[in-house]
Amino acid sequence: MAKRSSLYIRIVEGKNLPAKDITGSSDPYCIVKVDNEPILRTATVWKTLCPFWGEEYQVHLPPTFHAVAFYVMDEDALSRDDVIGKVCLTRDTLASYPKGFSGWTHLTEVDPDEEVQGEIHLRLEVRPGARACRLRCSVLEARDLAPKDRNGASDPFVRVRYKGRTQETSIVKKSCYPRWNETFEFELEEGATEVLCVETWDWDLVSRNDFLGKVVIDIQRLQVAQPEEGWFRLQPDQTKSRRHDEGNLGSLQLEVRLRDEMVLPSSCYQPLVQLLCHEVKLGMQGPGQLISLIEETTSTECRQDVATNLLKLFLGQGLAKDFLDLLFQLELSRTSETNTLFRSNSLASKSMESFLKVAGMQYLHGVLGPIINKVFEEKKYVELDPSKVEVKDVGCSGLHRPQTEAEVLEQSAQTLRAHLGALLSALSRSVRACPAVVRATFRQLFRRVRERFPGAQHENVPFIAVTSFLCLRFFSPAIMSPKLFHLRERHADARTSRTLLLLAKAVQNVGNMDTPASRAKEAWMEPLQPTVRQGVAQLKDFITKLVDIEEKDELDLQRTLSLQAPPVKEGPLFIHRTKGKGPLMSSSFKKLYFFLTTEALSFAKTPSSKCVNELNQWLSALRKVSINNTGLLGSYHPGIFRGDKWSCCHQKEKTGQGCDKTRSRVTLQEWNDPLDHDLEAQLIYRHLLGVEAMLWERHRELSRGAEAGTVPASPGEAPKDSLAQLLRVLQDLREAHSSSPAGSPPSEPNCLLELQT
Repeated sequence: MAKRSSLYIRIVEGKNLPAKDITGSSDPYCIVKVDNEPILRTATVWKTLCPFWGEEYQVHLPPTFHAVAFYVMDEDALSRDDVIGKVCLTRDTLASYPKGFSGWTHLTEVDPDEEVQGEIHLRLEVRPGARACRLRCSVLEARDLAPKDRNGASDPFVRVRYKGRTQETSIVKKSCYPRWNETFEFELEEGATEVLCVETWDWDLVSRNDFLGKVVIDIQRLQVAQPEEGWFRLQPDQTKSRRHDEGNLGSLQLEVRLRDEMVLPSSCYQPLVQLLCHEVKLGMQGPGQLISLIEETTSTECRQDVATNLLKLFLGQGLAKDFLDLLFQLELSRTSETNTLFRSNSLASKSMESFLKVAGMQYLHGVLGPIINKVFEEKKYVELDPSKVEVKDVGCSGLHRPQTEAEVLEQSAQTLRAHLGALLSALSRSVRACPAVVRATFRQLFRRVRERFPGAQHENVPFIAVTSFLCLRFFSPAIMSPKLFHLRERHADARTSRTLLLLAKAVQNVGNMDTPASRAKEAWMEPLQPTVRQGVAQLKDFITKLVDIEEKDELDLQRTLSLQAPPVKEGPLFIHRTKGKGPLMSSSFKKLYFFLTTEALSFAKTPSSKCVNELNQWLSALRKVSINNTGLLGSYHPGIFRGDKWSCCHQKEKTGQGCDKTRSRVTLQEWNDPLDHDLEAQLIYRHLLGVEAMLWERHRELSRGAEAGTVPASPGEAPKDSLAQLLRVLQDLREAHSSSPAGSPPSEPNCLLELQT
């Protein structure tokens, strides 16, 4: 049994931020840290005091994490970025909001004495003496201390205080992983109630020393539990009075939801998984149609999560295509009008959205990537709506003339026609690049719709059904928000966003097969009609080839792809190289293109992809592929071995034990994450448990029917009613959870945590 913790984070917007630039404005962005580890950075919103981000993230993190902090920063081109303020939410705070924390909260000042990190290794014991007991405190080492100096390290020393007496360790230069191995003794009076304070400081020659954190030990508890040794988490100094500046630094609107799941062994979920898989294999011929019942009892708010969990579960069982085919049939059976087909937020629509993101994201990057990059690089002013045209001055040297509205509209139409034509051409050439499982799923969709709406009058309906997912729910959202689909590292500016929006509208018109209804919505899109009409013919030809895949071809393509390890991350990284020694040494950076799969990390001098990945995304990807590494070390050196010692802890043994522990740390959820079958089954179980009352009511209704009895076919035989089986499986899982150890977060190997205050 294992506990899995995850955070849903949505950074909505800020308001009333202070001006940090001489222009009277700011360029704000947000950094998210989990226990002082930076994990996320939003885009910068330029020249505003009320920025809107609207960025969403899903983060997996250790159950032992303590707090998540949101820092609002002001980006500066020529100097260090300014800190505007922060919001800190502890784990206990998030746990007190079962449905998640949502709303506005004031930014608070960032106090350097509260920005601490790391742990310190202590050995404590009370020893008998001739006249009185003596307290012995051994300061052994510390790890992951905050770097306070410009060289990226600190010069730490420890100050031990008890009853007015202070003793200090030696100073370890240029290290965030110092080792002291020094012991101090203090005389204890009988019945002493004082505390022992162990403070860590960064020594500075000119300015005042920087506070790195402290630990406070309760002597009375130590006398009971002695002797003790272990790692302490350094705590901030909260004895100083805080300034009442709430509201002066602005506010931040957040949505944060903590989810803790106790995941049982795989064997516990097998009955649930087998039951759901059996229902999917039976399809519309199933007696109970559990999938249809799950859709009926799922609310609109959680439908996307349920669809994603089911999709991933069946994807892991090799039944994703069959699951989606069943959903297609269910929706077609209750649809009479072709213009409403797959247009609602049904379980079929949400599941297909998730499926395309899980199985088709790499394909999307291959088709859209070059076009999106070109739009960003050109940064042309594009507008087709006459009511929104901005007339600009154009010309060269000293000759300027105002550009007419007609010229703006014509140039904009030419630009969009070029982008749309390039996109449609790339799409037409991409049939073989599309994953086999995606092609097979679209084949099933095309066939089911054609069977449901036969006849010449419905000739375009199967094509529109395919484009309703491929264009309207996959390509168009990626064009409008390329950062959310990892096509770009940052959000587009206002000008580029408008170009992308108009291009997405044009793609939607092509996807709608240029129907009169789509043309009537925005008549000013008329200049693109020749390209749209040509695009409709291209798209229909593309779809005809896309769905023309037989079972044998599908298996051959899947077998070919299965021999290739799927990429987890790819993109450029800069390798730092230092030449020479001393103050005159030179540094250079070499740009290499790395390719990470679940099996290896390779690199080349030329790019295989134009996708740029940030450092935290690379770290997250590396952590994910190392989860099942049986040879993972328990500790490691975060520095390098230079000369005769490690740069991090100054240890002279090259093969000595690492100075920092190997942590699972934090990973970002991506669509290409390895499937976690047990977690998906647990999430489905949790959802079904929430609607169990509705399932029982439905079961009672069926039991009252003449043909829905649950009487066993013969004595001793289990009832064949699938709903009754599901309810029994839920009961068994509930008992398995209740009989398992209590779901408390696993503590780190530290017996001293209870002694901290």
